[in-house]
Amino acid sequence: MRILITNDDGVYSPGIAALAQVASRFGEVRIVAPDVEMSSASHAITASRPVTYKRTPLPGLDAYRVNGTPGDCVMLGTTLWEKIDLVLSGINIGANLGNAIWHSGTLAGAKQAALLGLRGIALSAPATDREQPDFELLKPWVATVLEALLEAPELPLVNVNFPARAPRGTRWTCQSMRHYDGKVVPGKDPMGRTHYWFTVVPVESTEEGTDRWAIEQGHVSMTPLRLDLTDEEALEQVRKLESWKKLKFA
Repeated sequence: MRILITNDDGVYSPGIAALAQVASRFGEVRIVAPDVEMSSASHAITASRPVTYKRTPLPGLDAYRVNGTPGDCVMLGTTLWEKIDLVLSGINIGANLGNAIWHSGTLAGAKQAALLGLRGIALSAPATDREQPDFELLKPWVATVLEALLEAPELPLVNVNFPARAPRGTRWTCQSMRHYDGKVVPGKDPMGRTHYWFTVVPVESTEEGTDRWAIEQGHVSMTPLRLDLTDEEALEQVRKLESWKKLKFA
């Protein structure tokens, strides 16, 4: 099995090294990741300039850095390295839960794989007390998750989140749909210039069975995702409305 690994924290992140070390138990691994942090880059693709890559020395790992986004890395990696079987993205330093799925660069790497007809798995873990996740603690759980998901080829795109502490187990979950206040908070830099911070503070309680709920309960959250964003219920409603209009004015 050939496994391509990317992230949005950059090629030198300890999270991507930990993921590659675990993934190497399951197949041949290659890292193709951004040369700088691309957090919250979402599913951006570089189209206005050329993209390049350079081999990057990481102990015991075949790694390359790209001057682009996570989506660029997957595009380039799958082009230059043939017959990829699986794309892993992470382990991200910071959770990707609920609405964060929309702007996550980590998720974008996995989604780009799915767009190419490959399997994509995104993995994230929250920082604890402003420090990095304990990747050594997480490694056995990463292996457990990969073993389970490799046995489920019918799931082309999965978002995985680990809790801050030692997990109690794993849970299949849905995406939390809590809303956020989305405040823009002004501040001053050392030169007295005004700058702004964007804050995302949840304003609703966590729904049981969601990714946020699982993490709060100390479980690993595994959420199957899909690329089709169609609101099937709304589509059916407007179709019925159109049918009614045709009958009324016929």
